[in-house]
Amino acid sequence: MNLTTVAPKLAKPGVWGPVTATLDWCEVNHQFSPYIAEMANTFSNLFTVGIALAGLSNALKQNLPTRYAVGYLGVALVGVGSFFFHATLQFHAQLADELPMIYVGSMALWLLFDNQPGFGIASARTKFLVVAAVILDILFTWTYVINRNPIYHQVVFGSMVFSTALRIAYILRHTSAARRIPDHKKQKITYLFSSGALLFALGFLIWNLDNGFCYTLTQWKQKVGWPTGFFLEASQGILGGTFSLTLCTKDDAKNYDVTFRHGLPHIVRAQGDRKYI
Repeated sequence: MNLTTVAPKLAKPGVWGPVTATLDWCEVNHQFSPYIAEMANTFSNLFTVGIALAGLSNALKQNLPTRYAVGYLGVALVGVGSFFFHATLQFHAQLADELPMIYVGSMALWLLFDNQPGFGIASARTKFLVVAAVILDILFTWTYVINRNPIYHQVVFGSMVFSTALRIAYILRHTSAARRIPDHKKQKITYLFSSGALLFALGFLIWNLDNGFCYTLTQWKQKVGWPTGFFLEASQGILGGTFSLTLCTKDDAKNYDVTFRHGLPHIVRAQGDRKYI
């Protein structure tokens, strides 16, 4: 953000030219490098990419269905796009961040509504859901490029998160799967998603406080110094990354379980060694 009135000695020109993104966050631009506009917001995305790659590695190691590996790749793509967005504050880089968020969100909804047995795409229901997700992604991409309103993106993505929560609650209470899943596994699923949603909400709250009290916080961060102020900025990216990882946990309870390594959830095979596509 242009905070020259608050921190005139910190803001420096960058190599990417004028800001063309529709969002400019509460962080002094190019404070540490002409190549990195927002240092904290940029490098906090390494956490998102790291846990997505950890999830991808685990999906391959556990021989999980291909769709889950693709989901983790999507989360990694969000992190990479966000890295370049916050580094450059250019609109094309902003699209590389925000569009994959919608794509991953639509894929999560597809996974949750595709509740028929098997992991192929031959059934009419699966084909319909895939086509619907693709059409949604295309329509959003087209309309968002034309209507560069960040609130539009936030409303659509927030609606996806809310729909995901409702769908998970419905599956755990009112479907045949709810009767097949043991209570202890339902509790674990509920804990994973609830904790992820709470972390996401906390990150969203911190982000709003950071923007709402930007000038005051910038003066405070100047007083406490760097890197203490860095972690106030990075918290949103880290919390958002944690939520992204917890989003991709859905499968047959009798075949899989969830364990924790280094505080992060990992899907492991409980039995069998089948390969799905």
